[in-house]
Amino acid sequence: MNATPALPRSAVIREVGLRDGLQAIARTLPTEQKKAWLRGAHAAGLREVEVGSFVPARYLPQLADTAELVVYGKTLPGLFVSVLVPNLRGAEAAIASGADLMLVPLSASHAHSLANLRKTPDEVVADVARIRAARDAVGSKILLEGGMSTAFGCTIQGEVKHSEVLRLLQALLDAGCDRVSLADTVGYADPAAVQSLFEAARKLAGDKLWAGHFHDTRGLGLANVYAALQTGITRFDACLAGIGGCPHAPGASGNVSTEDLAWMLRSMGIETGLDIDALLALRQQVAGWLDGEALHGTLWRAGLPKTLRPAPDNLSHAAKR
Repeated sequence: MNATPALPRSAVIREVGLRDGLQAIARTLPTEQKKAWLRGAHAAGLREVEVGSFVPARYLPQLADTAELVVYGKTLPGLFVSVLVPNLRGAEAAIASGADLMLVPLSASHAHSLANLRKTPDEVVADVARIRAARDAVGSKILLEGGMSTAFGCTIQGEVKHSEVLRLLQALLDAGCDRVSLADTVGYADPAAVQSLFEAARKLAGDKLWAGHFHDTRGLGLANVYAALQTGITRFDACLAGIGGCPHAPGASGNVSTEDLAWMLRSMGIETGLDIDALLALRQQVAGWLDGEALHGTLWRAGLPKTLRPAPDNLSHAAKR
């Protein structure tokens, strides 16, 4: 009988609600409310936040203030600021903004890649190589992450073979990515598939396998996080109030909820450095700003259990780089 793998002592949650969450909502939050969200996230202990995307404003007016949010985010002590970039032009804007990390999305599904970016996966890999060259040419220290979406299946294409995911993962590393991550964009993953693919990806990428990104579309988001934890992954994307989704995934309910994930990790004795009460208060504030929008998660209804162990006094907010 195989022993249960040891779980890590600490984990990092990267809040992606300001990008992945808000891009799925039609209304545009005022920049001052986004800054208040950033302040609240920082006060609750979050030290990695994806603040937006350098996409033309005509496509995503909700994220048109990304450059301003990067500058503001860098004023918050110890905050590691990430942005999404779809192409070289977006990467040049990210480099100029002073962000700490830029994520280039690459879909393992050929059909999803064409629908989402109008490029094949291998054309995106070529873009990544140009982005790496542009970054190095100006001496920027910004990290380059290749985010592999639809790694577990696709609503358009259906099956996405693990062999194709691994081929593209290697291609991203060869093109110059400092980090790579795997995403269950449409909520098709299950814990067994997560464990299998993350184990294979870790053998290929080693410590460059940076994060897991799970949607809770079919209720398995936290279960999939647990499966990834068992493979040694210690960084996870999450959205406050479980907002988000994918335009090519009908019925998508968004990412795993930041507050629910923080509670699960704390309950298992895994340090995150997060104040869950402060996260719940921030959720309530954001819910007011997004009144009428579909929000998700469960902890906010029931609250923390009386049996929850107290957070250790020696929590560290320092994320592994």
